[in-house]
Formats: sequence, structure tokens, C-alpha cells
Amino acid sequence: MSDTSIRPRRPPVRGLPPAPALRLSRPSDIWFKPALSVVAASAVPHLTLLAIGRLDLVIYTMAGALCALYGHGLPYARRARAVAGVVLGMTASLAVSLVTASLTGSTAVLIAVGALLAAVSKALCDATRIGPPGHVIFTFVSSAALFAPQRPEQIPGHLALTLGAGAFAWLVAVAPALVRREGPERRAVARALDAAAGCAADPGPRTRNAAAAAVHAAWQCLLASGRPTPARRSLERLVVHAEAAFAAPGPAGGAAEPDRLRAWAALTRARGPVPAPPAAPGTADELYGIDAERAALRAPEGRRAARRALLRGLGPGSPLLPVAARALAGCALAGYLCAALGVGRPYWAIVTAASLCQANITLSWNRALQRTLGNLLGVLVFAAVLPVSRISPLALVCCCLFFSFAAEALITRNYWLGSVAVTPMALLVLELGGAHPAGELIGDRVLDTLLGAAAGFLAATLVTNRRAAGRVERALDATHRARADAERAGADPRTAPAERDRARRTLTASLVELREAGDTAAGEWWQRALPEQRLLAAERAGHRTLAATAQRRGPAAPAPSNGAE
Repeated sequence: MSDTSIRPRRPPVRGLPPAPALRLSRPSDIWFKPALSVVAASAVPHLTLLAIGRLDLVIYTMAGALCALYGHGLPYARRARAVAGVVLGMTASLAVSLVTASLTGSTAVLIAVGALLAAVSKALCDATRIGPPGHVIFTFVSSAALFAPQRPEQIPGHLALTLGAGAFAWLVAVAPALVRREGPERRAVARALDAAAGCAADPGPRTRNAAAAAVHAAWQCLLASGRPTPARRSLERLVVHAEAAFAAPGPAGGAAEPDRLRAWAALTRARGPVPAPPAAPGTADELYGIDAERAALRAPEGRRAARRALLRGLGPGSPLLPVAARALAGCALAGYLCAALGVGRPYWAIVTAASLCQANITLSWNRALQRTLGNLLGVLVFAAVLPVSRISPLALVCCCLFFSFAAEALITRNYWLGSVAVTPMALLVLELGGAHPAGELIGDRVLDTLLGAAAGFLAATLVTNRRAAGRVERALDATHRARADAERAGADPRTAPAERDRARRTLTASLVELREAGDTAAGEWWQRALPEQRLLAAERAGHRTLAATAQRRGPAAPAPSNGAE
């Protein structure tokens, strides 16, 4: 047993090296989906406004079109509800901005409302885990609308444009269900198989944590996917194999196990039939438990419990509130600094500060570097492309669509690379309402970027988040309870197999939350030292329990070289 009374000493201020923040990573396996979706959702309203000669209204249709960026990791049943909620939330946020802009011209009031909307959207997006892109799109739309001329009688028409474009974006987001109904589930399961293969090939804390997170995400995706189908049944069996491989790596398949899991992952991602693996011992009971869990989540009591959990996430003791307070302070400070210096578009600084409000100071520092570098390079791209965009209105619209695609295509490599495309797109949107002096646009954007980044990081440094350590303590307690329940269920022969499997899934979820809470708190300043020994001990004990429960189910049967359902 570890000595929990010994707390490791930590320096009060941690190093913030720039290199890791700017390093490129592999693109997301679905980078093209949000990229194509936002182009499709934007092209129709943009070209329609071009045809009727009202490109000045594009800010309102763009607010709805950008909703197509959300929900691409969700199964289509859940995605339909999530994107509908995003459309309604975007419209409500825009409505507040338009009403405020129509009632007052006070820059101080407009900045205060913009900062408040940024903080609210940050808290709601974090609580609902809707993202990426999270709250930044909401802040971009609401802040820009605050500083656009507005009359009260125009508001209903402008909101109707947003709702219309949002409805079309909803259709774009859910339309792929007609072609590949289980696409999101297949990708989630393929990720779980690849992560489990990595753990089976090289067992260790890092690979076990990655596999646990991927398997947990796959189960959550399947639970939210709707009624079981033959393809989903095969996917559930594949997750059972992935779970057994990461919980007790290296037993059954030996050296061939990682290759078998990777082969299943490749077939699962492909457009052919879902692989039909042999039923591992305990599969029938686990699938019965999954069905019972799915039914419980869809029952009225399950829905009420989910709503209560969401409200608790926004309650007085929530660790999300200090981050939202940072957003409020940083956005307000950035806006007022720009106003004091006479910048005509302080909403750019507000958006920059909002983008820096991450889960901890280390992530905020990384985002500050990425945003600053990306925006500075982006204004150079804008200066180069501006003459092309001014050839004709159609050329301008095409440039906007191109940079919309490029932003989503590049941003998964690194945020700064995506910002290189986002910056010219945002500047070109202003051109849709009329030409502006290029030097003025570039100068304002550079100044707003620097002020917004400085204000956002200063707020992240000064507004402390001591609740991050409290989240770790709660996660430790939840992991201890989940491990005790899993051990009790596994040791009691009278426990139904479905209950044992549910207890194991609960333990996996608690380990994922524990690792996330620990990583978040590790990057935070000005807090008490973390109980790192307890964290490591809890993770090791939890994974040992998972391995023991997996072994009690028996070894997995050997799989054929290929199979289809």
C-alpha cells in the first residue's frame, strides 16, 4: 500500500516549453468530414445570397452553416439531437447579441455582453462535451454580431436566416446516415481495436490508459447508437475482444493477437461488411447487459438522471466554473484593452482570448502560442489572396469556401496550422459586406491577436482553478468504489454475468475520468500538490481488477482469418 501521507513537492511555477505546442501531429481519421460538411452547408446560402445581391447578410447564414462542424464523432441518432441543440443555442446566442446591438451603441456594454456570452458558451460546451470546435464558434458569431449595425425590426429576419441555414446544416450533418448508418460506431470500434492492439503489443501504463479510453468511448458510442442491428451486434462483439485484450494483455492470442485486432480494425473502417468475430466467453451475457443499460438510459428515469448530472456539472462546486470565469475575465480584459487603444473591431480580441480558455494553464499557454503564430501567418496569406478575392463577388465567395475547407483540413494537425486558414477566412467575411482598406484590416487583426492572447493568458494565470485537485480526489474515490464493486461482483458466484460486466464497464469509465482529471490538474498552477502516488496506485489496482475480471470470463477463442456478417 502506498504512503498517501507523503506528498511530492512541486515547484510553484512549471516550465512552458514552446516546441511541444507547435509540433505537428497526424491528422484525424475523419478530418475530411467536418471540412466537407462546412463547405456544403455554407455553399448553398452563400451562393443564394450572391444570386440575390445580398452578401452583406452572410454573417447570419454563416452562423447557421457553422453548426455543421459539430457532432461528427457521434452516432447519427445522437448527432441529430446534438446538432439541433447547437442550432438552437447558436440562434439564442445570436439573438442576445442582435438585441443588445440594437438597443445600445456603448462599446463598454457590448464588450461586457460579449464576454458574458463567451463564458456561458464555454461552460455549456464543456458540460455537454459538445466539440470540437466547442465554444469558439459561438463566441465568434455572437461577438461579431454585437459590433454589426442593427435595428430592432431587422432582428426577426436575421434570425430566420440563421435558423434556415442551421436547418440545412442539420441536414448536411445527418445525411450520411442514408449511406452508412453505422459509420460513427464503426470508427469508434476501430479506434478501440487499434488501441487494444497497441496495448497487447506493448503493455504499459500509457497504452493501457489509451486503450481504456478508446474502449470506453466505443461503448458510449454504441449505447447511444439506437436499436441494435446485425452490424451493431458484430461491433459490440468486437469491443468485447478489444476490452479483453487491453484488460489482460498478452494471454490468449500471443504474438498474433495485435495483428488480429488490427486486421479487424481495418475491416471495420472499410466499407465492406463488419467483421464477425467468434464469441469470446461471456459475450452473450455482456451483450445482454449492454441492452439492459441501453434501455435504462432511454427510460424516463435515465433521461432525468442525465439532466441531473448535467446540472451538477454546472453547479456551485463544478470545476468548470473557474474556467468559465477565466473566459469572462480574459474576454472582457481583451475587449476593453482594444477599445482603449481605439481598435475598431474588438470582437477579434474577444475571440482570441476565448480560444485560450482551456482546461489548465499549460494548455492555455500552448493555445496562446498556436493562436498567435497562426494568426500572424494568416494575415500574410490574406494579404496575398486579397487581390484574387476582389476580382468578382463569386471569386470572393469561392475564397471563403476554400479557406473554410482548409481550416478544418489542417486544424487536426495542429491548431496553429488551422489558424493560418481561419484568419484569412474571417477577414474575407468582412469583405462580403464591402471592401475595406487592407492595411487597416491587417493592422487591427495583428493588434487584436496580440492583445487577446496576452489578456487571455493573463486571465488563465490569475484566475486560479484550485478545484482541479478536488476533481482528482473525487475521481480517486469513484475509482475506489468502482473497483470494490467490480471485485465484489466478480467474487460472488450469485452475481448475474450482466451485472459483472456492467461493474467492469463502470470501473473502466472511472479510470478514464481519473486519468483525465489527473492530466488536467497536472497542468494547473497555484494549487496544492497532487497525490501522484495515489493516482498511480489507483490506476494499477484498477487495471489489475480489470485483468482479473477479464480472465474469469475465460480466454478468447481463436478467430478465423476473415469473416463477415
